[in-house]
Amino acid sequence: MKKIVVLILAVLTSHFASSQEFLTAEESDPQKMGWMQGFPPQTDRIVSAVDGSFFRFPALRYSVCHMRQFMPTVPVRSAGNNPYSFPVDIDTAIDDLAFTPWDGEDEMTFKESLAKNYTDGIIVLHRGRIVYEKYFGGLKPDGLHAAMSVSKTFTGTLGALLVAEGILDENKRASDYVPELESSAFGDATIRQILDMTTALQYSEDYSDPKAEVWTFTAAGNPFPKPKDYHGPMNYFEFLQTVQKNGTHGEVFGYKTVNTDAMGWIISRVTGKSIPDLLSERIWKPLGTHFDGYYQVDGAGIAFAGGGFNCNLRDLAMFGEMIRMGGFFNKQQILPAQLIEDIRNGGSQEAFRKSSYTKLKNWSYRNMWWVTHNEHGAFAARGVHGQTVYVDPRAEMVIVRFASHPVAGNAANDPYSLPAYHRVANYLMEKQ
Repeated sequence: MKKIVVLILAVLTSHFASSQEFLTAEESDPQKMGWMQGFPPQTDRIVSAVDGSFFRFPALRYSVCHMRQFMPTVPVRSAGNNPYSFPVDIDTAIDDLAFTPWDGEDEMTFKESLAKNYTDGIIVLHRGRIVYEKYFGGLKPDGLHAAMSVSKTFTGTLGALLVAEGILDENKRASDYVPELESSAFGDATIRQILDMTTALQYSEDYSDPKAEVWTFTAAGNPFPKPKDYHGPMNYFEFLQTVQKNGTHGEVFGYKTVNTDAMGWIISRVTGKSIPDLLSERIWKPLGTHFDGYYQVDGAGIAFAGGGFNCNLRDLAMFGEMIRMGGFFNKQQILPAQLIEDIRNGGSQEAFRKSSYTKLKNWSYRNMWWVTHNEHGAFAARGVHGQTVYVDPRAEMVIVRFASHPVAGNAANDPYSLPAYHRVANYLMEKQ
């Protein structure tokens, strides 16, 4: 068990980090830190998945741009020929836009917020044009970055697409499509409940609790050889069959990664295709993307649908703009307009209010998108350590950000991110 325990403890350390003092974004710049530089690198500059050091801050700031160095992966093929290119019209005034963080501190500028949130790369689109683009740390314009739980949104969008096409019935149970889930908590959960994460699961993602089920899930998905004394699930799908029910489905929003991996299994079962292959075929290639993305996989080659996608920043911006445009992009209707409308309408606000996300007032969750229900109708894909695709329909704006904040939970960066995005949106509307 030693290798699995070491990896789990390393991840656990990164989530305990909220109580620590950290190097600033400038001080922790991975190029200045010298991670993995040299032939070979100095011993104290090597980061590894074997001992879990790749997921500890500040080494995390290097790893998020180089995940395929640490884990086995499978590609998400890009468009290849005739890739799409955004028009560019940079607005330097965005740097100096001032806003007040949620916690009531003094005003800060948009530029200052980027360092505060350990931004690695950010793009602001307005009416389909790049008006702001910056790169920091280990990310370059042609680089790839871990999308973390933004991966969930791709899985949820694919699932909702299959519902729109009649391949999945949102009122049917998961076990109707994957009989192996019959005896698990997912057995009597509907496709809709899984897509909106209103399942009632005996599953904790409390990283401060060493007995939380997330650690068994992590061990099952560990791609490294299992120790001889290991007797748990051998891969993600085996783990999903062990999840038990706790409560009544459909009543409370509960953000749990295993919902996404269950949806990934259902999607693959009904299409006969892996999530990486289906994503490439239905979204990534039609967008006109420049770079192959990739998914981290477990020991059975199963893609981590809930958090394993890695991609290029501009390519991800294409996805956000396609969503803003009602599924139309690159001269074609990639996703049905009614699917995007369903996302924008949001899920149950009552179910969301019963959750632990008390600071996200009036929000909801639909098809694995976070819906703000603010005056602009903004909604977003979100991932730990600060990843986001933020779509503001009223402002005709999309913001895409990759980051490597030392604290995993977005509660650490939301006070300096969400009001900043809204300030930019208002500015762009004032320019019209």
